[in-house]
Amino acid sequence: MRTRIKLSILFIAVITGCNVFAQNRHLDNYRQPDKNGVNVFESPKDTVSTFDGVKVRIGGAFALQYQALDNENSGIVPLKDLGYNFNLATANLDLDVALHDGVNLHLRTYLSSRHHNEPYVKGGYLQIDKLNFVEEGFLEDIMKNTTIKIGHMENNYGDAHFRRSDNAQTLYNPFVGNLIMDAFTTEVGAEVYYRTESGFLAMVGFSNGKLNQKVTKTNGSTGGAAFLAKLGYDKQINEDFRFRLTGSLYNTGYAPSVYLYNADRAGSRYYDILQNETATGDDFRSGRFNPDFTNKITAIMINPFLKYQGLEFFGTVEITSGRSLAETDRRKTQQYAGELVYRFGKSENFYVGSRYNMVNAELMSGDDVSINRIQAGAGWFMTKNILVKAEYVNQSYKDYPTGTLLDEGAFKGAVLEAVISF
Repeated sequence: MRTRIKLSILFIAVITGCNVFAQNRHLDNYRQPDKNGVNVFESPKDTVSTFDGVKVRIGGAFALQYQALDNENSGIVPLKDLGYNFNLATANLDLDVALHDGVNLHLRTYLSSRHHNEPYVKGGYLQIDKLNFVEEGFLEDIMKNTTIKIGHMENNYGDAHFRRSDNAQTLYNPFVGNLIMDAFTTEVGAEVYYRTESGFLAMVGFSNGKLNQKVTKTNGSTGGAAFLAKLGYDKQINEDFRFRLTGSLYNTGYAPSVYLYNADRAGSRYYDILQNETATGDDFRSGRFNPDFTNKITAIMINPFLKYQGLEFFGTVEITSGRSLAETDRRKTQQYAGELVYRFGKSENFYVGSRYNMVNAELMSGDDVSINRIQAGAGWFMTKNILVKAEYVNQSYKDYPTGTLLDEGAFKGAVLEAVISF
């Protein structure tokens, strides 16, 4: 009986708290998780403070897909037989807290994902836009243009990660799948941003280059460090035209296990495609490409973004080199992608778009291969928090060694997705 009473009191407290928080969910310097956050990159730098005490914003996201994909290869390695049905629903829980004037906390937990059915923390960080907690007005002139982020967090390498699906938070992505070579990782580090009113932006950062944190040594070391940098220009030229262009760098020295292209534990949106018939587990990264660079990586990404009225273009040019611990020579990989999206209707609540994505890579075996993907999609924002979208995808694998799983590999078909984010 006492346990029931305690649970009832806790439930009432949580509901009451949520109702209080729901009265005003606005936070300063914060990217909205709904339609207002589309085509927002770094969190905005507000100039007017609304802080009036600690405020907790509870949010989250939910996504569900219906998959109708077919796959094939040369036939030497038999594939799993695929049917059409729903995928596992995914969910996120977000806690965003205004701790002080100009100081916010963000924490994201994956409640359910393709790779983990149980909840686990993706990462979190402290975002500092003012130093008033040191002294009122401390370095005020510098902090007008400066932001500091510290935590075990998603690295700001490139601009593509701002548009990708992050487990259940897929509302920013006009398509269902992410890029073939999906640059995403969470590492312990810090980033410093400097942005001017004229549109120029710069970022430098450092991390420990590790997804999985540990203090034990490999080859006599706990690991090295990763250096990040970004330089760009982002300006609303006039009422109709916005222009953004950035270049990013991610560079590591010695690191026992860098996860830049396989750190997304949430998994790919294309379930079970091109899987060996005898495989007992799920390759949760199916449909993506990992160049197997785990040490001494140098990655450069250039991203142009142009939006004229409802028409927008987003591009990716990525050149990467690195090696594994077992290799002595570095290999190279290139990725190119272009997205053309047209948004229309009242407040641009409808859109149609297409994306072409290509990867050229040298495998550890020495083989030069390529992967090509075409995506065509459409979406409808039923409300600013609810999006339904459909995608047709066609992906093919070229020049893979005869007799391997991906020899003459290909998959194509449609995926429908419903997204709720708040």
